[in-house]
Amino acid sequence: MQPIIELREIRKSYFMGTNMLEVLKGISLNILKNEYVALMGPSGSGKSTLMNILGCLDTPTKGSYILNGTDVSKMSDDDLAEVRNTEIGFVFQQFNLLPRLTAAENVALPLIYAGTGKKERMDRAMEALKKVALSDRSHHKPNELSGGQIQRVAIARALVNNPAILLADEPTGNLDSKTSVEVMEIFSAIQAAGNTVVLVTHEEDIAAYAKRVVRLRDGIIESDAPAHTGVLENA
Repeated sequence: MQPIIELREIRKSYFMGTNMLEVLKGISLNILKNEYVALMGPSGSGKSTLMNILGCLDTPTKGSYILNGTDVSKMSDDDLAEVRNTEIGFVFQQFNLLPRLTAAENVALPLIYAGTGKKERMDRAMEALKKVALSDRSHHKPNELSGGQIQRVAIARALVNNPAILLADEPTGNLDSKTSVEVMEIFSAIQAAGNTVVLVTHEEDIAAYAKRVVRLRDGIIESDAPAHTGVLENA
């Protein structure tokens, strides 16, 4: 099976004044369609930089990134923006909803950039809200919703373009334990329905929802194992 994500010897360096800081030191990783993968690692391990490259928010210094059959590692910013809007759904720790818009209007936002007509936008926004069990709150604004409901709106927004991949960066970081479980169960349902999910987290119990855990340390992959093995290794 052709991987949906194929990273080959990805390196990323930044200049700090005259000093070069190498953050990623040759990452090679394949993720198959419909996999559920957690990226873990201590602060400074390179996981956020890797997530930015996976999400086409940044480009590697060296190496290749094949996403859904297309080499995106050398694309222009405009082409990368197009890939981000069609191939990738993002869920962040900070929910990033617009306070003046209703849940449905927030979910429909990516479709405005895609040039979708208003009726189709709202139909698809309602369909996405149904996937996260929130269609009954579609007309509520963010300040009328709980933290868990707001994150579910953010997940629906990430799904509205039917992306190939859902990237979630510390999606439960601002939620209590009970709400975190509810949100993670939604990710499990999304993956079961056919989406590829890549999750960045520093919490073992959250990573345990994934089927596979890739651990980074000092810019390299330290281990890559099924989730239950990965959790037990450090238990």
